[in-house]
Amino acid sequence: MIGFVTGLISANAFEWYFHKHVLHGQGKKKNSFWRFHWAVHHKTVLKENFRDSDYEHNIIDAWDPQSKEVAALAVAAVAVSPLFWVAPGFTSALWFSQYNYYRVHKKSHLDPEWAYKYLPWHYDHHMAPDQDKNWCVTFPLWDYVMGTRVPYKGTAREKLDIERRMRKVTVAVKNAAPAIPKPKMN
Repeated sequence: MIGFVTGLISANAFEWYFHKHVLHGQGKKKNSFWRFHWAVHHKTVLKENFRDSDYEHNIIDAWDPQSKEVAALAVAAVAVSPLFWVAPGFTSALWFSQYNYYRVHKKSHLDPEWAYKYLPWHYDHHMAPDQDKNWCVTFPLWDYVMGTRVPYKGTAREKLDIERRMRKVTVAVKNAAPAIPKPKMN
């Protein structure tokens, strides 16, 4: 039992570290394999108001951010598998955490209302002005430990940002509407 709990805590710490230092740290570098996270996933999420429609297709249909995410999780699962024979509870928790990470991350970007309610820290990570905070996806334990949990949901800043995004949408819709010719009066 203690091995499983230790595995959950360790997996959450690794989630924090990997997201911060690899997906963002390496992901912001132009020629990095991890660039997909910052340049595609974050861009799509902002464009689609927290949604990521790339999660709608099958992961084997394209080599894109979602299939790369699954590949990285699979490699990690294989890498820790030798530990199973000496620490089965710990390793099982790592495997569960990897599965849960993908499940929760995918669900959050296919159902933004669910994420807003149940994963506010992940919503804050993507939608707040500073996307270099709130690293944990599944649970913000290590964001609290490392001092990187910064609430955004429900703040005055969020309200202003939502109003600004709504104005942009209104202007875009207005500009996209065809001009209606004025009727000729005789």
